[in-house]
Amino acid sequence: MSGSQNNNGNPKSGVSRRTTLQMIGAAGVAASTMAYSTQSSAADVTIRWWSPQSSPDQLAAYKFQIAAFEAANPGIKVAFEKTSDEGYAPQLAAAFASGEVPNLVTHLPSFAVADYWANGLLEPFNSVIGAVGADKYYPGANDIYEIDKGQYAGTGIGNSAANMLWIRKDLMKKAGVDKIPVTWDELRAACKAMQGGGIYGAPLPYGKNSMTTLTIIGFIHLGGGQVFSPDLDVALESDATVNALEFYKSMKELCPAGATSYSWGESLTAFVSGATATGIYTGRALINVNKQNPAIKDSVTCATYPRISADVKPWTFNDFPSVFIPKAAKNMEATKKFAAFLFEPAGYIKQLHAAPGHVLPVLKTINDNPAYQDNPIIKAYPNEVALMASSAAAGHNLGWETKAHKPNVKAGSVVQSGVLAEMVQRVVLNNEDPKTVVGDTAKKIEAIVKA
Repeated sequence: MSGSQNNNGNPKSGVSRRTTLQMIGAAGVAASTMAYSTQSSAADVTIRWWSPQSSPDQLAAYKFQIAAFEAANPGIKVAFEKTSDEGYAPQLAAAFASGEVPNLVTHLPSFAVADYWANGLLEPFNSVIGAVGADKYYPGANDIYEIDKGQYAGTGIGNSAANMLWIRKDLMKKAGVDKIPVTWDELRAACKAMQGGGIYGAPLPYGKNSMTTLTIIGFIHLGGGQVFSPDLDVALESDATVNALEFYKSMKELCPAGATSYSWGESLTAFVSGATATGIYTGRALINVNKQNPAIKDSVTCATYPRISADVKPWTFNDFPSVFIPKAAKNMEATKKFAAFLFEPAGYIKQLHAAPGHVLPVLKTINDNPAYQDNPIIKAYPNEVALMASSAAAGHNLGWETKAHKPNVKAGSVVQSGVLAEMVQRVVLNNEDPKTVVGDTAKKIEAIVKA
């Protein structure tokens, strides 16, 4: 996401405490660990930081932030531990069950935070937001974390626009496509026109994974539908959902054969490598194109993803990459101090610049900072970055589908269950009747909500 992003799923995923205990044997607490601090002495305090975002440039930024914090706070060490997009759920479930929790977790989607909060597993984040400076945030940036009135379950480490349409202008020109698609019909026609010569139209995912789940949620909204009603009744059964599935099925012939198992990394690579004429991803596409396939760097641009008709408003998936603190974490004072330190301009800007446009700043003061704007990718693609920023700021996810919706603390459980990706596979790969499959899936979601 989130691709890389990289986003997705829910560490606890609505899992009950009993189920969490049962998961320990299968999952263990293990996560690949990259510790940047030296071996701590018995008197030292060690802060454990978990994140699934760990590209080489991001790791370099984390190392910079850790070194700066340790220099300013003698006796406190920080160890960064890498999790994964698809695997952090059981890792964190096991950690919560055993009590051996990390001090700080970043870059998980907001609906995961809501789920943890609802289960009483998180420390209120109010004091950290205060230390950062609540007035520095964009207006409303923390609303999604106010699950209970006046209490914040976490904050955002950034914003993301995970379902932008990326498109090759050179291939458009070659195929006679005179405008960037706005509707599904236009998208399909453009992809069909650009497909050929070893290039496919799109890299949509059809695997049973988080990217397929989150992508189809977006398509349902782009079709004018919703998964839950504003009052959080299951609202999946609709013509909009059926239309989304039928269109999604029609796009499969325009995707590489491997799309049946695509997740974030494979989908991004397909576009960046030049194998597809369009892509669906965050701004990480920009830095990857410039590093891995610079021959097309002047030909890529983005737009909000097409919808069923121009009458339907765009719906941008923002997973609201988060920062939160487990309530059982040791050394709480030092943990909160480090959490606030992550937003210090020098380190925060370096972290954002690790993948420009991928994670966008949540602090207006950072966006307006000349040091943030002074980046070759941001300078080279000002219109694309600005569009992603505005789209992400107005974005939503299953935990908060529209401004009219209540916060949905069951969203993480639904995402992690895989039932929506399974719905896609049944319709697209198994050729089952869409209405029947949607009805079955709605019942499964209702069972998850009631569990």
